[in-house]
Amino acid sequence: MELTSLTRNLTVPQGFAMPARLAYQDIRVHVLGRGDLEDDVRAINGNLDLIRRTRGGEWPSEPVTAEFDYIDLVWHECEFREGFSFSYAVYHQDGPYLGCLYLYPMGRRTALTEERLQHDVDVSWWVTSEFYDGGYYAKLYDAARTWLDADWPFTTPFFSNAEIP
Repeated sequence: MELTSLTRNLTVPQGFAMPARLAYQDIRVHVLGRGDLEDDVRAINGNLDLIRRTRGGEWPSEPVTAEFDYIDLVWHECEFREGFSFSYAVYHQDGPYLGCLYLYPMGRRTALTEERLQHDVDVSWWVTSEFYDGGYYAKLYDAARTWLDADWPFTTPFFSNAEIP
């Protein structure tokens, strides 16, 4: 069966409230939205190569404008509200923007295959070079795994980054 053009919906129990925040060691995570625009644009544009290398894929293919990123952030807000995908802004507890964490349906970011059918969520993330050099890429991976185990109904996440700690 050809699966590469399909997307598997995320499934959560009826009445499940998607977690809006995470505190893990000195990492703080909240739902990604318009309020993160300035930090997001600066972080994406300053880390294009690192994001593509660690997360994999073709995004970001070029620097983003504030106008483009605003539309993207509104899109993330809508998808979160509708339960289609869940995107989060990641900050250091002292304030600096670290990057983003994404929970996508299988088949959306990475092609769906027979082997990937067993997974119920596609998890990816990125951090800025400053925080990558400080070990936060691996720390955010640990935070995501811990959070998924503790607070989410997903049982078989697929970590789709090109670079897995």
